[in-house]
Amino acid sequence: MKSSFTDLFIRKPVVALVVNLVILIVGLVSYTKLNTRQYPRSDSAVVNVTTIYFGASADTVRGYITTQLERSISSADGIDYIESTSAAGISTIKVYLRLNYDTNAALAQVSSKIDQVRNELPPGSETPTINVETADSQFASAYLSFYSDTLDQNQITDYLNRMVQPRLSAVKGIQRADVLGGRVFAMRIWLKPEELAARGLSPSDIRAALQANNALAAVGATKGSMISVSLVANTDLKNVEEFKQLVVAQRNGSIIRLRDIAEIVLGAEDYNTEVRFGGQTATFMGLWVLPTDSTVEVIARARAIMPEIERALPAGLRFKLAYDGTKYISDALTEILRTLIETLLIVMVVIFLFMGSLRSVLIPIIAMPLSLVGALALMVAFGFTINLLTLLAVVLAVGIVVDDAIVVVENIERHIREGQTPVEAAILGARELVGPVISMTITLAAVYAPIAFQGGLTGALFREFALTLAGAVAVSGFVALTLSPMMSAYLLKDHDHEDQGLSGRINRGFDRIRDRYEKIIGASLGWVPVTITGAALLTLLLVPFFMFAQRELAPKEDQGVVFTILQPAPTATIDQNSLFAAEVQKMYAGVPEYENSFQVTGANFGFAGLILKPWSQRQRNAVQIQDSLQTPAATIAGVQLIVTTPEPLPAGGQFPIELVIRSTDGHREMLDYAQQLVLYANTEANAAGGAPTFYFADSDLKFDLPQVEIDIDKDKVASMGLNLSDVARDLGSLLGGGYVNRFVNDGRSYRVIPQVERSQRLNADQLLNYNVRGPAGQLIPLSTIATLKRTVQPRTLNRFQQLNSVKITGVGPSIDNALKKLEAKAAEILPPSYSIDYGGQSRQLRVEGGALWKAAALSLVLIFLVLAAQFNSFRDPFIILLGSVPLALVGAMVPIFLLKTSLNIYSQIGLITLVGLIAKNGILIVEFANTLQEQGVAKREAIRRAAATRLRPVLMTSAATVFGHLMLIFVTGPGAAARNSIGWVLVIGMAVGTIFTLYVVPAFYMLIARDHNARTANSVQPVLAK
Repeated sequence: MKSSFTDLFIRKPVVALVVNLVILIVGLVSYTKLNTRQYPRSDSAVVNVTTIYFGASADTVRGYITTQLERSISSADGIDYIESTSAAGISTIKVYLRLNYDTNAALAQVSSKIDQVRNELPPGSETPTINVETADSQFASAYLSFYSDTLDQNQITDYLNRMVQPRLSAVKGIQRADVLGGRVFAMRIWLKPEELAARGLSPSDIRAALQANNALAAVGATKGSMISVSLVANTDLKNVEEFKQLVVAQRNGSIIRLRDIAEIVLGAEDYNTEVRFGGQTATFMGLWVLPTDSTVEVIARARAIMPEIERALPAGLRFKLAYDGTKYISDALTEILRTLIETLLIVMVVIFLFMGSLRSVLIPIIAMPLSLVGALALMVAFGFTINLLTLLAVVLAVGIVVDDAIVVVENIERHIREGQTPVEAAILGARELVGPVISMTITLAAVYAPIAFQGGLTGALFREFALTLAGAVAVSGFVALTLSPMMSAYLLKDHDHEDQGLSGRINRGFDRIRDRYEKIIGASLGWVPVTITGAALLTLLLVPFFMFAQRELAPKEDQGVVFTILQPAPTATIDQNSLFAAEVQKMYAGVPEYENSFQVTGANFGFAGLILKPWSQRQRNAVQIQDSLQTPAATIAGVQLIVTTPEPLPAGGQFPIELVIRSTDGHREMLDYAQQLVLYANTEANAAGGAPTFYFADSDLKFDLPQVEIDIDKDKVASMGLNLSDVARDLGSLLGGGYVNRFVNDGRSYRVIPQVERSQRLNADQLLNYNVRGPAGQLIPLSTIATLKRTVQPRTLNRFQQLNSVKITGVGPSIDNALKKLEAKAAEILPPSYSIDYGGQSRQLRVEGGALWKAAALSLVLIFLVLAAQFNSFRDPFIILLGSVPLALVGAMVPIFLLKTSLNIYSQIGLITLVGLIAKNGILIVEFANTLQEQGVAKREAIRRAAATRLRPVLMTSAATVFGHLMLIFVTGPGAAARNSIGWVLVIGMAVGTIFTLYVVPAFYMLIARDHNARTANSVQPVLAK
């Protein structure tokens, strides 16, 4: 046999050691440079544009603000899609950017587009505020809770804004530190309508007095010949007492002060939100981490300064880390590392049981970690991070990278048993396997290449996974051809020694297994049509397996928290919603796994979270606890409770199921179709028995918000010399809650807000007693020019991609099944002018759910081409792929069909990995059979002998893969669902595929393979050196 580059490393062992030590050192150094994250970086950003228009209805906000801004913003670059919500007093536009689009450029463009239409917005609206946040998570990485029995919410919030927020914002890697549930100081001017009327004043008079008498003056300085003195004019108001003394007007020689017609208090800007932690009123601070930084490291830096923050707190104020999202990341990474160590130990035991010699075991055991460490250098070179997916790739690599070393050592041992010295056996055995090892390495690399270049979320998440695994395989191939032959030459003993003790008994046992297998395969080659027909019939099982498999984007993970969304009636007050939150707290307290909880409630919304005990201290996972809460949640009257868990992948969205109906029709016309879909989802779709399709379903369009329309008689207004803008301004001053100007307190400015006190606006009929200013200064009761008309309006008016939209949302066991039923019903009832779209995780499932299948198809094509080049034949790749891949896939789909897991992004990765792994077995057999034919052996005899000779390495590598990945099936705790999913596919698929490969590949070889002409001297290459 011709010499090979492997000879150099065997004859010069120092060279082999030096080269592989370089790999080890570079890999270890690279490890120190890797950041830690939950998932690979994927810049999925959303630009939020929020515009306040106090007192305006949802329809007014949509027509005058949302539509104007949307139309202008939509022409900006880098936009994936736009959603908007118009509610009473506020417009919210969410601009979702294309994956990895430059957020700074997008922010600049959106700002520019808003500036172009700013003058077209109503004069009473505030300037739109713009911020950018990651679209893949609605929650901060950590939440801090501050609470006190002696300090009120205003004081706590002010302290946090002054002392704590700047400190935490300065931590390297913190994007922002937001106060949640706080109450910012404001000078509240609670107007008394009856006092205004008695003194002949209107709300506009109060607003004008505040604007005229609370002004900041920048006077300047005197400049003499020798000295300059700064001048300050005392023209602004600074405290409650000064506001009380403010002169509003003079009537009949009497001075009317603000205290005469209003109650002035240092209150809060709004009283619309309340936060509780563990049942106690609290104020939260959320910590958001920059997308470019390691979440674990940044939050660790923030935690390091928290003791200092706690020591500096004023008396009576207490602090606790309410939620730390990095705990899940850290624990999940720890679990994967534990799985990695267990996998290494299992693989070592498997190799020893197959080889029976510690010397033989030592070679692949050294090759394994060396290949994994070498992959770390490639991770740094490509800018990767240590995350859940790259560590999962390393765990998978343990059962894969050992294959090459096993094949090399086994082949060298075979030559030793045939009577050669270890050095001679190493040289010949390595020469024989250069082609197969390179072919197997390239084959596995080709499997992952399409995933690495996949676009969208799938590509962003799994590019690092694929290239890390491919890198480990490439390093393992290099180690197998450089270090393993050298170690075999100098560690393995001669045949006389190898045939003694445990090693000898194992060798003899395998010889007996090989002899029996050789007889069976010899007989089966006489029944080739039967074997192939049976394989084809079994392959047909893939059709029902795929058709009836449960599909989802990713399996639900136990992240240590269960969320509950409160959807109260639109008329519910914050006090009523706080009572609902208390009921949720009682429900949580009854959960055995309860550790703590929080609730955030507002006037028409609520959100709560159940923080669970550590994974090691409970038997049930978060998904099981979520299911157990569905029944008690349904018994709490007056509010709809939606119990859910955080999404397993960074896909965005509020609910797992989000189907969007789009149309140019008005929302009233769309309401009927939305109600039909929701009714169908909650009744018929769940009526088939078994597990429900939906735990709940709802829509974001509800015409249930009571609204009183002030119907102004325009003729009377004109006849009285009034104008509508003055009337609107007076009413806005009384009811809107908008601020007039600001005052300064202790170095910070706060808003001044005049508004009718709450007791004077409890019902709409009180409005008719309000007065507006006439042209001659007289006060005119509103009842003179207006009547009240009661109507029902929608809570919000939503748009999607600049069309009116209704979003059908829900939670259920399977996103795919729920969407299929909604899609079928929508196709049945919606007019042709309507269209459907998706949001959040549903959008990712529909847009990218089939992306990996395209990658899998491309992987098969690449494998075929690689094998064709390796074997210089288009027949041999068909033999390898048809003889091994289909039945391995059948085996892999069995646990999916039996609902041990679902067909998700992880199990699809497992299927793609399985294709490359199972093809390696076929490569070993076909390559050796071809070589025997070229030596002159008949085709049938060649495949019989090749299958028997390669039986041991095939079984060894397959056992290493099966048992090496066995722990993935049984792991529990954080991040276990993804590992379970990929483990079931690999373990069952590899076990079933290997058994069939040993019989089906020889059958296809007899049917398809070329009968080599052994007499053609140029094509003969002896396989054994006699």
